[in-house]
Formats: sequence, structure tokens, C-alpha cells
Amino acid sequence: MIDISLPQFDFPVLESGWVWLAGAGPGDPGLLSLHALNGLQQADVIVYDALVDERILQLAGNETEIIYAGKRGGKPSPKQSSISIKLVELAKSGRRVLRLKGGDPFVFGRGGEEALALVEAGVPFRIIPGITAGVGGLAYAGIPATHRGVNQAVTFLTGHDQNGVAPDQLDWDALAKGSPVIVMYMAMKHISLITEKLMNGGRSTTEPVAVICNATQQHQQVLETTLGSCADDIAKSGLKPPAIVVVGDVVNLREQLNWIEPALARTSQKEEEPAL
Repeated sequence: MIDISLPQFDFPVLESGWVWLAGAGPGDPGLLSLHALNGLQQADVIVYDALVDERILQLAGNETEIIYAGKRGGKPSPKQSSISIKLVELAKSGRRVLRLKGGDPFVFGRGGEEALALVEAGVPFRIIPGITAGVGGLAYAGIPATHRGVNQAVTFLTGHDQNGVAPDQLDWDALAKGSPVIVMYMAMKHISLITEKLMNGGRSTTEPVAVICNATQQHQQVLETTLGSCADDIAKSGLKPPAIVVVGDVVNLREQLNWIEPALARTSQKEEEPAL
């Protein structure tokens, strides 16, 4: 356990039989909230997702049980119903449970489904929001989600539905015409189909696009491309999920606002400098 003391505020107590559904943020452990840290330090058991940086788990107590419940597309993973049942069982046994999810539990994180299962079982719970990758990941790539004079609206969408296919319930024509900036989670698998739908809806083939992989982490990668070239460029790059894809003119601001890569370069240079 890493010794990080909470400030002397009146933080809530994680009581026996409760479940806290907490967002761990997009990756960088420094983006963890104080409420989430408080839960990590109190929990008897932590049930965590695949996108939670394992350095965050080092903030848990030495006696805390750590249970992996990651769900990754195309890989063997527990069913959502099984995870919800496990949370109920742990709480009913009198444990203090922290359900730790990447990003924000209520933004494409299935947190609502798990919370409803707890309600049905009569298990008390608390929601601890986290920084979602669609905001934090863009910021670490030097791309504002909104910028005055560029966009007055932004749309967040998922690139696949609960069955793993591209969502067909979305009005793609309306999205293409109505949202100046579109931020897509889990879109790489169906990016060719999605970009085709947006272009068919009227978006320009030359509209700027950024693909942000491993957002906010030291091995973050950013591919800048265009809507027309996006699918081919992703395939050629070899980039793999997890990734956020952003479409819109805010991507052009990265040329001036790309703060993280110079910072990482300075850090790397310091590590390579010989000791005097």
C-alpha cells in the first residue's frame, strides 16, 4: 500500500454491506478523485475493470481482496450479469465493496446496470464520478472537447452496442448534420462503417480526426487523420484499442495545444542523463 493521506475533510465512511461504484478516470493515476481514493483505502474488496491502471490498486489496503472483472471486446470476459450478481453477493456477506471502473461509471461504463441490480437486491450504494476518457483523453492529446468559436455542442457516442455491432438505432444523418464535434468510444472495430455513415450524412472527407490510444498514460499514442482516410490510416498504423476517436475542427487546435508530448520528452531526457 502506498501511503497517501487524505486531507482533513469530512469524507464519507464506506460501511459494511455497501457498494461504492467509483470511476478511476481514463488511466493516469493522478486523475483519481479523493472520494475514490477514500474508497480504495476503506474497502474490504475491490472489483476492478480492465481499463483501471494497476498502479491505482496499490492505493488499496494491504488486506484488501482484489478481484478482476474486466470486459474487453473479443476476449473472454465475465458476463455483465455475473459481475452484478458478484457485487450483490459480496455486499450481502457484509463486505465493504468498491467497484472500480475505468473513466466514469455512468458514461458507457455499465454503471447504471450495476446500480439497478443493487437497487433490486436492496443493497445500498454510492456513485463516485470519474473523469471520462472522452474529456480527459482529449485534454491529454491537446484537443478541447469544446472551444468557443469552433463548436457549441459535442456528442458522445459508443461505436458498438451491447451485442458488439455498430449501433443502428442512432440517427447518423442527424448526428452528421447536427453535431460539430463527435467523440466516439469503442469505435475502432467498426470505424470504416461509422465514417462511411458520417460522410453519407454530409460530413466532409477532409474533416480532421484524431485517434487517441491509451489515453492519459505514458504510452499514449495519437493519430491525426481525416474522416475519409481514417479507417485506412488506423489499419496501417497498427494502433489497438482502447481508443477514443474525435471528429471535428477542434482537432486542429492540437497543433498549438499539444502539451503532453514535450513534457514526456523532457522526462525521458532527464532519465537518460548520466548522474554527475
